[in-house]
Amino acid sequence: MKLLTHNMLSSKCIKGVNVGFPLGITAREIKVNDVDFNPDFVSRIIPKLDWTAFTQAAESVSIGHLTDLPKSVIADFENNTDFLKKVHHVLLEVEVVNGDLICPETKRIFPISDGIPNMLLNEDEV
Repeated sequence: MKLLTHNMLSSKCIKGVNVGFPLGITAREIKVNDVDFNPDFVSRIIPKLDWTAFTQAAESVSIGHLTDLPKSVIADFENNTDFLKKVHHVLLEVEVVNGDLICPETKRIFPISDGIPNMLLNEDEV
């Protein structure tokens, strides 16, 4: 699961959950794959990210310190290639292969296996 995907997932569908975002991450296996850098894509996706959740996710999988992501989006980010490359790396090249996503409200665990988060709910949770 890429951190781009994580930034768009929530557990709000669980009965009684009001927000369900951001999901916590416990990563047991991470891999890094090279992905072609596309500054236009990264520039367009940054405004759609919940930046705080994104940086927390990077820290929780122990990669935030490798990229020195700032706590907020920098001004004029569209023209800062170094910043865009750092964001690109964390969003698209880092993948949680095995681990868990955790609902912040119920602590319900959703497993990640082979890079795929299983967000299926039990019948009593709907």
